[in-house]
Amino acid sequence: MTTPPTRHPGNPARQWACAALLPLALLAACATQAPGTATAPATTAASVGTLALPRADAPAAATPDGTPATVQAGPSEVASAPVPVDPLRPEVRLDLNDRSAQTDLWARVRRGFAMPDLDGDLVRNREQWYATRPDYVLRMTERGGRYLFHIVEELERRGMPTELALLPFIESAFNPQAMSSAKASGMWQFIPSTGKDFSLKQNVFRDDRRDVLASTRAALDYLQKLNGMFGDWHLALAAYNWGEGSVSRAIARNQKLGLPTDYASLKMPNETAYYVPKLQAVKNIVARPADFGLTLPALRNHPYFLSVPIERDMDVAVAVRLAGISMDEFQTLNPQMNKPVILAAGTPQVLLPYDNANRFVRSLPQHRGPLASWTAWVAPKTLRPSEAAHEVGMSEAQLREVNRIPARMLVKAGSTLLVPRSEHRQADVPVAIADNAVMALAPDVPPLRKMSLKAGRKDTVASVAARYRVSAVQVAQWNSVNPAFHFKPGQTVVVFVANKAKATKTARGKANAHNAAPRTAAAPHRKVAGKSAHTARAGKSVRVART
Repeated sequence: MTTPPTRHPGNPARQWACAALLPLALLAACATQAPGTATAPATTAASVGTLALPRADAPAAATPDGTPATVQAGPSEVASAPVPVDPLRPEVRLDLNDRSAQTDLWARVRRGFAMPDLDGDLVRNREQWYATRPDYVLRMTERGGRYLFHIVEELERRGMPTELALLPFIESAFNPQAMSSAKASGMWQFIPSTGKDFSLKQNVFRDDRRDVLASTRAALDYLQKLNGMFGDWHLALAAYNWGEGSVSRAIARNQKLGLPTDYASLKMPNETAYYVPKLQAVKNIVARPADFGLTLPALRNHPYFLSVPIERDMDVAVAVRLAGISMDEFQTLNPQMNKPVILAAGTPQVLLPYDNANRFVRSLPQHRGPLASWTAWVAPKTLRPSEAAHEVGMSEAQLREVNRIPARMLVKAGSTLLVPRSEHRQADVPVAIADNAVMALAPDVPPLRKMSLKAGRKDTVASVAARYRVSAVQVAQWNSVNPAFHFKPGQTVVVFVANKAKATKTARGKANAHNAAPRTAAAPHRKVAGKSAHTARAGKSVRVART
C-alpha cells in the first residue's frame, strides 16, 4: 500500500504551471490537434513571444477620472521570444512540422497498451453499444482530440499504461464541464471531497476539478495511488469508480469465503461491474476500429494548445478578444473559470490553440483600456443583497445575477462577491482571496426562538412540523431524530419559532412576562391548572420551557 501523494502548500495551480513553464513564460502545454481544424502553420518558434507584464500584486494606476489605467507593455517590458516547449519535456524544442509530430497519435496510444485484457459478455455488450452509435463515438473522439496528447505525454512520463488515456471517454465522454448527479465534475469526474484530497481548488472563482492540466495531474496521482494499494490496474479502476474502501471490503468478503479476488469475481454495483468492461470495449475499438465498422478521426502527434501566462487580472471577454477565439472554444480549454474574470493570483495561465496563443501575445501590448472591469469584495458583515449592492455601487439585480444569489437570502460576513472595479478598487485580487474565496448565504427570516415542549400521545416529527409550520427535516434536526420518528408521550421536543409572539398573562393574571409562554398560531394557547401552556397535540397540555 502506498501513501497518498504529498500535498504541496500554496497554490497547486501555480506550482503546476511553474513546473511546466520553468524559466520561460510561454510554453506548449501538450494536446493534439482537434479533428476538423486546420493544422497549425509552420510558424517559426520566434514568432511566439511573451510579455513581462507588471506583477499581479502591483496596484493598477488610475486615470484622473478614476478608471483603471491602460495596462500596456512598452518596449522595455517585452522579453525575448522564447521557443515554445512541451511543459513535460521543456528541453525538447516544439516543431509542429517535425516528422514525429505528423505521425498518428492513435498508433502511439496503441503502443503503450500494457493492461491485461478483460473478456466476457459485459465487454461484448459495450462493444456493441458503441459500434451502433458511430456519431456518438465520432463526437467523443473529436472532443477528446484536444486533450489526448497531453494525457499520453504525462502517462508515458510516469510509466503508466496508455489505456488510462481513454478513461475520460468512460467518465465524461471527454467533456471537461460534465457534472454528474453525485456532484462529480470535470472530464475525470472528481467529487468535491476527493478533489480537495488531491489539491484541486474549489472556490468562488474557479473549480480545478474542471481544469484540464490540474485535473489530469490529480487523476493520475490518484490512479497511481490506487494501483499501489491493490497491485492490479483493474481493481484500481474499480476503486476509482466505487471507492477504495468499498473495493477493499469486497476483497475481504471474498477472501473470507475462499473465493477469487480478481475484478470479475467481486460482487460490485452494476455501474462498477460495467466500468472496466466499458474501458476494455473502447480499448478494443481504438486497437481495431475497422472490426467494429468505425473510423477514428485523424489525430497528429503534436500539441493542440499552448499555455500563455496571465500576470494581471483580466476579463475573460478581453482574453477572448485578444486571442481572436470564440467564447465556446476558450471555455472548452479553460472550463475551470466560474466568473467572467481571470485572477492572475489564482490562474497563472490560460490555454489557447497554437495560432491564437501567437495572436494573444502580439495583441496584448497594443491593448488600450483596462484589462479587468471586475474585482473581488469581501462582505464586512452580514448584509441583504440590496445593502451589499449599495455598498459596491451596482444594482441589486446585477449583484444577484453575477454572484448567483437566490431570492430571500442574506450574504453572510466574510463572503466574497464579484463587483465592478472602481476608483477605490483597482488593485488586482490578492492570492489569499483568489485561492480561498467563499460564498456563504443564510435565509432572510426573522430571528428564531427555541421552545421546549412535551410530546402528546401519537405525536410524530411530521405532526409537530405541520403544527408549527416548519419542515419535518428541521424538526428532525433540532431533535437529532429521523423525519419518520414517533415521539413518546411526555418526551421533550424542541422547536424554533419566529420571535414575534407577545408575552401572555397567566390565568391568574399575576405572572410576569418572564414566566409567560409565547402565543403562536400553530400551537393554540390555553390555560391549564392555572398556568400558561402550549399543546403539543390537541387535547394534551404541556409545560413550555423557555430557553
